[in-house]
Amino acid sequence: MPTFTYTARDRSGQTVTDQVNAPSRKDALRLLGARGLTPVQVSESSGARAAKPAHLKSQISNLKSAPKALPTSSATSVPASALSRRERLPFLEALVDLTTSGLSAGESVRLLSTRIKEPRLRLLCGLLWEQISEGAQLSRAMGTLPAVFDSSTLNLIQSGEATGNLNDVLTRLITHLQDQKELRQKILTSLAYPAFMMAVAGGVILFFMLFLLPRLQTLLKSLGGELPTSTRLLLGLSDFGLKYGIFVIAGLAFGAVAFWRWRQTEPGRLQTDAWALRVPILGPFSVSQTVLAFSQTLSVLLENGITTSEALRMTERQIQNRVHRAAFDEATGRVLEGEALSAALARTGCFPDLVLDQLSVGENTGNLVPSLKKVATAYQKAITAQLNAFTSIIATVVLLAVFAFVGFIAFAIISAVFQLSSSFKM
Repeated sequence: MPTFTYTARDRSGQTVTDQVNAPSRKDALRLLGARGLTPVQVSESSGARAAKPAHLKSQISNLKSAPKALPTSSATSVPASALSRRERLPFLEALVDLTTSGLSAGESVRLLSTRIKEPRLRLLCGLLWEQISEGAQLSRAMGTLPAVFDSSTLNLIQSGEATGNLNDVLTRLITHLQDQKELRQKILTSLAYPAFMMAVAGGVILFFMLFLLPRLQTLLKSLGGELPTSTRLLLGLSDFGLKYGIFVIAGLAFGAVAFWRWRQTEPGRLQTDAWALRVPILGPFSVSQTVLAFSQTLSVLLENGITTSEALRMTERQIQNRVHRAAFDEATGRVLEGEALSAALARTGCFPDLVLDQLSVGENTGNLVPSLKKVATAYQKAITAQLNAFTSIIATVVLLAVFAFVGFIAFAIISAVFQLSSSFKM
């Protein structure tokens, strides 16, 4: 039986060097994973083959008898290209449930690859286990799936593996991702009601313009007489909608698609983000989003041992507004040259004075991470308040517009009836 010499880290992060007997290198790696060890280097020893203890035989037998996940189409009908960022959080949540129970990361992934039911997560775990079973660490296996795991996640996992605090890192990372998910859900929920109101308002207007007014026009023409200006304007709008409405809709759709495609380009995204900062409601909301993304991401990265230079570069990629991202890139360069973070951010003009003051206090006291967490908590509440205000404003504007249009229609119809009635009396 071959003997393999290995160097690995145990659950406490300590480095262990020893030998293990196994039929093959792959079996040796599985055996180390079952022991809760993370392999660093495994090589076959050139010495004599030692007899394998009975308890090791039983462990290898159990690992061999366990079903392996197939990361190909034979295990699931979902192609690997279908994997995306949506699978990241559920996978990490399932992984931390097992690692906190005492299993190693590799063994946890193996169990998930055989037991998890959701097709995409099963495929993801199978792909990761295929790499881990060949000796790769979890962070390296994740690196082969850039569509699911970004560089920030990989660096955090790698930091946790190096320090032996993988569970703590996973817990903080999951909390960070859950906060981001909740923010996205709040934004979508806040936009759902105004979108519904606008759809209903559009339906009401189309009903009046395309169905009610043409019938009313026929009735008014049959009565004869001169119609008021408001009624003529309303009937003219109805005629225009019936004759040219389809062309107007097609033109608006074409313009929207063209604008969307232009926004996907870097110059278009930069220009539209600059416009958004000038809009009274969107501008403050964009600033709040930037501050929240900056404070949340940087605090998580620094708290988990990522160096300041790497943490700033990773944080920069989390800022969505391109104008703010470019300004933050310049600030990062100044920080790397030795300038204080708060002073460098003050030059950008993108961060409120109160945020800069809190960061300055954190830098002076050596407690930057707690200061960043306080900023993140404050701006989570600020964004919630802004979303509520935005929803109320949009809903109010839509309702007022509908009421005004319906009132105009009622006025035009009633004035026409009164004018025609008076002409008959004369």
